[in-house]
Amino acid sequence: MKKGQIYEGIIESVDFPNKAKVFVEEEGKTVIVKNGVPGQRVRFSVNKIRSGRAEGRILEVLSPSPFEIEPSCPHFGQCGGCTYQNLPYEEQLRLKENQIKAMMDEAVNGEFVWDGIKPSPVSSGYRNKMEFSFGDEYKDGPLALGMHKRGSFHDIVNVMDCQIIDEDYRRILDCTLNYARETGLPYYHRMKHTGYFRHLLVRKAVKTKEILVDLVTTGEETPTLKDWADRLLSLPLDGKIAGILHTRNDSVADIVKDEGTEILYGQDYFYEELLGLRFKITSFSFFQTNSLGAEVLYGMAREYIGDTKDKVIFDLYSGTGTIAQILAPVAKRVVGVEIVEEAVAAARANAELNRLSNCSFWAGDVLKVIDELKEMPDLIVLDPPRDGVNPKALERITDFGAERIVYIACKPTSLVRDLEMLQGRGYGVERVGGVDLFPGTYHVETIVLIQKKTS
Repeated sequence: MKKGQIYEGIIESVDFPNKAKVFVEEEGKTVIVKNGVPGQRVRFSVNKIRSGRAEGRILEVLSPSPFEIEPSCPHFGQCGGCTYQNLPYEEQLRLKENQIKAMMDEAVNGEFVWDGIKPSPVSSGYRNKMEFSFGDEYKDGPLALGMHKRGSFHDIVNVMDCQIIDEDYRRILDCTLNYARETGLPYYHRMKHTGYFRHLLVRKAVKTKEILVDLVTTGEETPTLKDWADRLLSLPLDGKIAGILHTRNDSVADIVKDEGTEILYGQDYFYEELLGLRFKITSFSFFQTNSLGAEVLYGMAREYIGDTKDKVIFDLYSGTGTIAQILAPVAKRVVGVEIVEEAVAAARANAELNRLSNCSFWAGDVLKVIDELKEMPDLIVLDPPRDGVNPKALERITDFGAERIVYIACKPTSLVRDLEMLQGRGYGVERVGGVDLFPGTYHVETIVLIQKKTS
């Protein structure tokens, strides 16, 4: 088997994340390809061979999977945002459940209770936050505003019919693109580091229906944006715009970064509600992107953490303090640690908003702050970023000897790595489950109850 060779085969299975296995009978080898589903017969080219392991790229789907359906989104396959919209939702859940269960069976020492994957309460229009990018659909093409094209760092797909957002997002997206085109100003070119328009950030609360819109540009041009704000305010929206913002970002990195924000209308925050609590959210503060799914996830976390009466709980990587505040009413005390200072400020404000006096939040890296915490926790909640917990921090966390740890992972491969250390330091896995916060995509939240073993 050599690079550049073309083969045909049937996808036998798909491992997380999005790694489809095609067995090539004439070679007696399995090739990994992306963006396929079990049962598809595909034609593919081999583009990598490492240590005898081959990876390829699908050139054509010769015959569909028996499970496959017509995707509801017209951008599917071109836009890189979704992977599984060509499968019924029940089949998406079955695929994710098989993936996570197989990973946990391999990673966990001994028996554990498998609770399956809980579905999102809604499988379309579920996103409460979207970051759209300016660019062109092809080199020197017309200005576009949407998502990155599948497999491309540069090309942008206009996603006016995106199905994971609701109609308000689509109207704001269309209005902003038309305005940007009329100005004649260019998008920020990632290679040349010139241009004006960079990103459009839209957030909308499911419960309160408040909307925050933030246009991110460079400081290279200084047009008045009043006309854009007025156009947004005149749109026939189901929700209500709470704030319209303009953020300057002159960083060369292709990320949304706040280097100064101006309020064009209203305020720079909005409110969302989860499990009877109210949360103040700003443009860049972390909040789960599926509000209704987050209620399922945090309800499951509360069930896993168990009896909290008279207990001290550490919520590490606490973000805006959502989990801490959900646990606070039934705990003695909750301490949150988060590296993003803006998120910590929001957590403190939200605790005050919800009249919770037994929460405190520390700003800083968990690895550094953990030594400054004076109390010893009875229970610990870990909800780290995608890369998981720093090994040195995880070592110190286990030194507390907390009786129970609940680990919430948005990337199960990082969870698998961290479970190895946790089990090696005296903890055992009791229960594992998942919640699908990202229908249509290969992402899934995994939640694990870890118990301190008796000596």
